[in-house]
Amino acid sequence: MTRQRPPSDFRGGTALHDSIAAPRPSLRDRDAIAITVGIVLGAGIFRTPSLVAGGVSDGVALMLVWAAGALIAFIGALCYAELASAHPDAGGDYHFLRRAFGERLAFLYAWARLAVIQTGSVAVLAFVFGDYLSQLLPLGSASSALYAALAVVAITAVNWIGVRQGARAQNWLTLIEVSGLILVIAAGLLFAPEAAPAAPASAQESLLGLVMVFVLLTYGGWNEAAYVSAELRGGTRSIPRVLFLSLLALAVLYLLANLAYLRALGLPGMAGSQAVAADVMRAAFGPSGGALIAVAVAVAALTSANATVITGARSAYALGRDVPALGALGRWHGPSGSPRNALVTQGIIALLLIIAGGFARDGFRLAVDYTLPVFWFFFLLVGVSLFVLRRREPDAPRPFRVPLYPLTPLLFCAVNAYLLWSSLAYTGWGALVGVLVVAVGGVLLLYLRTRSPAPEVSR
Repeated sequence: MTRQRPPSDFRGGTALHDSIAAPRPSLRDRDAIAITVGIVLGAGIFRTPSLVAGGVSDGVALMLVWAAGALIAFIGALCYAELASAHPDAGGDYHFLRRAFGERLAFLYAWARLAVIQTGSVAVLAFVFGDYLSQLLPLGSASSALYAALAVVAITAVNWIGVRQGARAQNWLTLIEVSGLILVIAAGLLFAPEAAPAAPASAQESLLGLVMVFVLLTYGGWNEAAYVSAELRGGTRSIPRVLFLSLLALAVLYLLANLAYLRALGLPGMAGSQAVAADVMRAAFGPSGGALIAVAVAVAALTSANATVITGARSAYALGRDVPALGALGRWHGPSGSPRNALVTQGIIALLLIIAGGFARDGFRLAVDYTLPVFWFFFLLVGVSLFVLRRREPDAPRPFRVPLYPLTPLLFCAVNAYLLWSSLAYTGWGALVGVLVVAVGGVLLLYLRTRSPAPEVSR
């Protein structure tokens, strides 16, 4: 278990345990798997398959790109298993980057997560929840925003009460979410009439990069398991098992889901669909299928939002723990086992994004445009950090070592570099928003270092 080092100039606190408490082993492997599967298995699998289908030539190519996505995610998981087992910490990626590259770069990453990546994801997922729930029970012109705000408040409150309550809610939500996707898979494979075969079409070769961006976006989030590595009862040896079992479950579900979509709609039908899962359910069960899929997508969005809140608050906590000027974020509430201040701050930012409205309502594609370049940039640096830490700390205990080193992490870094380039090439001006966020964080970092320099990383 990794314990925090209280900032040297930290003062105050409502109680002693708020300033000295640290993450403790309170999560079972199944809790961490539920968090990981829940954060990955969100609304994406109900939306991105149509975008992927528009960029491939036939059904075989469709299944191959989804299988390739699973393989790439598995390679990344091997790298993360070494990093998280050797350096378990509530900061996850932030902690790895801080050990490898120092506090400045790590701060920029934590800032990006708090200001846009995690809070923006929570807001987007909350709006998806609101959009679909409004189809069943509308609350007026502001129905989606009201449901989204209520979802953020409820999720934040549950996790504020305690880590066990948040994990228990995640377990149940993930079970319902997986059951919903299994229902869609069964509808497409067993009940919907098979679509007529279509003549193969020639996909543009230049779309391959965009296709893989969307595939790996849908697989994205498995690395969030690193943020609960310090809270696993099984210790560092549980981390590889959690990562691999989560990815195995996700790969099976994603491949079966795309096979079901392909059988029921055909490749042209998938490419032309705005809601592939809804179309499959309507083909299988008629109009009543639309109501079923609305519930399934709403639960999926709520599940991912809850998991995003859990992991996002932990990176915010790590930031406050290491930067004295943000010390309030770094208080871990001992009795509840949760970073309460970080949860509240994260919830407020997400609510502000929901109030702004247009950020999330501009659609799924804009969320990709605005967030992915920054995400892939830091993801690439996490891969590089494995090489840095291997060289800098050769004698550090590593319960799990990535096989075929250095080939495996080199491949992981190469894929991330390609996806960074692809996301920049296809987002255009939208990528400037993420760059602007990082720049604002850089300015804020200068101010914070002048006021309260953060402690140096132990080497």
